[in-house]
Parts: sequence; structure tokens; C-alpha cells
Amino acid sequence: MMERHCSVRRTVEIVLDSWTFLVLREAFFGVRGFGELQRRLGIPRQTLTTRLAALVANEILVKDEATGEGRNGYFFTERGKDLFASMLSLMEFGDKWLTGGRAAPLKLTHTCCRSPCNPVTVCSACREPVNARDVSFRDGPGAGRSSYEVRPRSRRSSDPALLERARPCSVARTLQIIGDRWSFLIMREAWFGVRRFDEMAANLGIASNILSDRLTRLVGNGIFRKEPYRSGGDRFSYRFTEMGHDLYRPMVVMMRWGDRWLSQEGAPLRLRHRPCNSDFEALVVCSHCTQPIDANTTTYAANYALSK
Repeated sequence: MMERHCSVRRTVEIVLDSWTFLVLREAFFGVRGFGELQRRLGIPRQTLTTRLAALVANEILVKDEATGEGRNGYFFTERGKDLFASMLSLMEFGDKWLTGGRAAPLKLTHTCCRSPCNPVTVCSACREPVNARDVSFRDGPGAGRSSYEVRPRSRRSSDPALLERARPCSVARTLQIIGDRWSFLIMREAWFGVRRFDEMAANLGIASNILSDRLTRLVGNGIFRKEPYRSGGDRFSYRFTEMGHDLYRPMVVMMRWGDRWLSQEGAPLRLRHRPCNSDFEALVVCSHCTQPIDANTTTYAANYALSK
């Protein structure tokens, strides 16, 4: 099928498998060795080997033979470190919507300003929080369509039974709702203004049963609301709730990563922030000093006991 060029889709294809996410999460927590990753996650050896090989092939991790006690270790490349912002933006959403009234699992400190902080997704031009209703878009230099092979799956690629293995995690809770390729692409179409079932099916080349399943999940989890057509009958449109609108933030942070690392022809879309009338990228910044947060300038304290 022919599909529009999309940096979000390219990013999702790499990182939103359950086991891949868990490996990345533990790597951001400082776990480097194969044996420690396997012990911490309870992951089958062959599965871990496959996921690490893919992350190395995609230049997200690099294998270093010279770590402690002669064991192999896996370390982030610059491309991999840049994924930290996507993790933080997903955490921002999960901390707001999915804690069930409890404290967020992690307390972050930004070492640059030495202050406790929350991640906030903002416009790079004015440093104000990004709201989906305040953003317009147009084609970028990488816009266009190309042939894309669709591999239908009846099972979601992000498995809720796995995602919080070893530790509570707001990122994992977010991915339990939206963390598979089809759910992300359905939301992408909705942000492009596509509201109807038949239009989504045609644009995505998705099987009707899979589309029905994902829409039912997204409605059930409070991301979409289902509204009957004005003409009546049994046909419906799907529109974002306030909770759903907030997912725009991690979407555009992932888009920035894909634009930067995976779009050799240039960004497929340009975003414009209406309040400041500027083109922008989505940045994840410290809520205290409004400077960008990265893995090297962030420490954390856990609000949970780590499982053994």
C-alpha cells in the first residue's frame, strides 16, 4: 500500500515492542550487562539477544566488550540518548492521568538547577506548553507517499502483562493504552482530522476487526469519545477527549526524534505554534528552570520498592 511519510510511524516501528521498551527502560536506569538485564526482566535469553541485536542494528545501543568483570555491556549512542525525551513525555502523560491518585512512581531532580522537577513538553520557540489545539501543520521537505508493507497483527505489540515488570512506571502505563503501532497510527489519523471508521480503514490499510478492536480500547480508556453521525443511524465518529488531546505531546516528541534520526529526506511535517506564530520542535524541559532535560542531567528517587 501507499502511505504518507511519517516520522512517528518510523519511531514506533523501532521502539514500541514490549520487550524492547523494557530493555530501553532498564538501560536508562543504568543496567548495562546482558545477565543483569535478563535477571531484572525475567526475559528469555533468545528474546533478549534478538532485542539487543535490533537496538544495536538501529544504532540506539552500542555493545562494549570491556565492561566490569569481562562481561559485555550495552550503552546508549547519541541517537539512543535522544530517546530519553520521548520516555519523559510519555511519563508526563502517565503521571497526570494514570496514577490513580497515588504519587508518581519517580521523583526527578534536574541537576542543572538542582531542583525537583516534572517533565513538561513545550514549544522550542516560546517555551510554553504544547496544546494540540494550538498547533497547525503543513508539508515539510520530506512529505510524500511511498510503498509500505503492512503486517497485520491481532495481538497488540505492547503487552500489558509485561510492561510494568520489575518496577511501577508511568511510561509503561501510558504504553498499556496506546503502545502499539496501530493505536498510534489511528491517533495520528485523528490528529489529521480523520474521524470516521471507513476513512481510517482506507487510509491505514487496516483490517476491520483490528480497527474495531483498537477503537474500542481507545474509547474504553478515555482517549476517544464515540459520537453518532448527525444524520443518525448506527454510524459513528471518533473524537479526542481532554485526556486524548494530552497524548499529542508524546506524539510530537517522538516525531522530533524520527525527524532527527530517521528522515534522511527531511521532516515530513512542519509544525507551527499559533500562540507565538513560530515553527517549532517539541522539547521536554524542566518544570523549574524550563531548560531541556536529558539523561545526563537527571537523577531520580523511586516511590516504590524494587522487585527482586
